[in-house]
Amino acid sequence: MSTLIREGKEMSTEKTEAILKGGMQEFLTQGYAATSMDRVASAAKVSKATVYRHFQDKESLFIALIDHLVSSKFGSVFKPINEQVSPTEPEIILRDLANRILDVDPEFLNFMRLILGESGRFPQLARAFVTNIDKTAFKLICEYFRTCPDLKLSDPEVTARIFIGALVHFKIVQEMMHGKDIVPMERDRLINSLIKLILTKN
Repeated sequence: MSTLIREGKEMSTEKTEAILKGGMQEFLTQGYAATSMDRVASAAKVSKATVYRHFQDKESLFIALIDHLVSSKFGSVFKPINEQVSPTEPEIILRDLANRILDVDPEFLNFMRLILGESGRFPQLARAFVTNIDKTAFKLICEYFRTCPDLKLSDPEVTARIFIGALVHFKIVQEMMHGKDIVPMERDRLINSLIKLILTKN
């Protein structure tokens, strides 16, 4: 019986992953409004009934994709900071963290483009994305800024938002909005200046 249960769970996981992959393909190709559960089922090579057994509707599938991407891709950027290097070396930690934020892969960037593009008509999707990022990625870095003994920060939360915000803005302007030639900026220059600002003792 236990073997059958395990096999059932494995099959369910495989189908869930297939549906998420099919959903990603269709959302990125067609946009949110034009994507249907029929198209997702076809892309995932499963029946429409199977899609609905796993996800109640298109919105729940999209939000599941947000959860999946944040945990598997963006979430890895903010892996537990104490696992990276010694917590007594904030310059190394911050540089490594900044580079990994800026090295997020193209699929994630395309998904962010989709969310930004659809946020006017479907604000709940953008809110779901922001909520997920805030409770995972931001929570971890804010905690580090608050607890690192070598950082003398009067407001760790604001500093964390400035750090992440500057990097995200750079990524959006330079790559998502194709602004490299309009507002050129070397990433190392940005990272070095951010670290200097944070580490400067007031």
